[in-house]
Amino acid sequence: MTDMMWLLLKGGIIGVTIAAPVGPIGILCIKRTLEQGKWIGFVSGLGAATADCVYGIIAGLGLTVIIHFLTGISMWLQLIGGVFLLYLGVQMLRAKPSHEAAKASRGKTPLKAYLSTLFLTITNPVTILSFLAIFSSLGITTAEYSGVILAIGVFIGSAIWWLLLSTVVAKLSRFIGKKLFQGIHYVSGIILIAFAIAAFFTL
Repeated sequence: MTDMMWLLLKGGIIGVTIAAPVGPIGILCIKRTLEQGKWIGFVSGLGAATADCVYGIIAGLGLTVIIHFLTGISMWLQLIGGVFLLYLGVQMLRAKPSHEAAKASRGKTPLKAYLSTLFLTITNPVTILSFLAIFSSLGITTAEYSGVILAIGVFIGSAIWWLLLSTVVAKLSRFIGKKLFQGIHYVSGIILIAFAIAAFFTL
């Protein structure tokens, strides 16, 4: 196996490891898959994967000016992300879930779904710090192209995870009744609000 393929494989493993834990992005991906179908859920995950790739490239290339700027405004990024999470959670609780309405709305908002999760991940200051720590532990140096290749692997691994998750949820959605569907809808909104409150408390 060549060095490039090995780096892509390591990046893919890192991507899955970062994406797999259930957080606000996972909740959004699951809910959107249930309401709007597999591809909207997958595109939502791609937004997070793109942000992870961007932060991975910044960390891998050792762009200290950008890193210092992002860490310097990390409090504001976290505040903005928390407000957006709160907005999404409240909107979710105010909306009236319906199987029929969900099926009718499939495929209409892929760009909006993508941009919302991209924004949520970009405004999470922990992401860039995580990549700095991971790359440092792996011995990735700024003088090599290794960081960029690893970041591309992170995107691929993360994208595979979101595709798998949205596919499984879409398959299971046919067995979900109306009451359970509504319960998932409202619980998802409450969880997003809880994540927002947690973000405010850790400022």
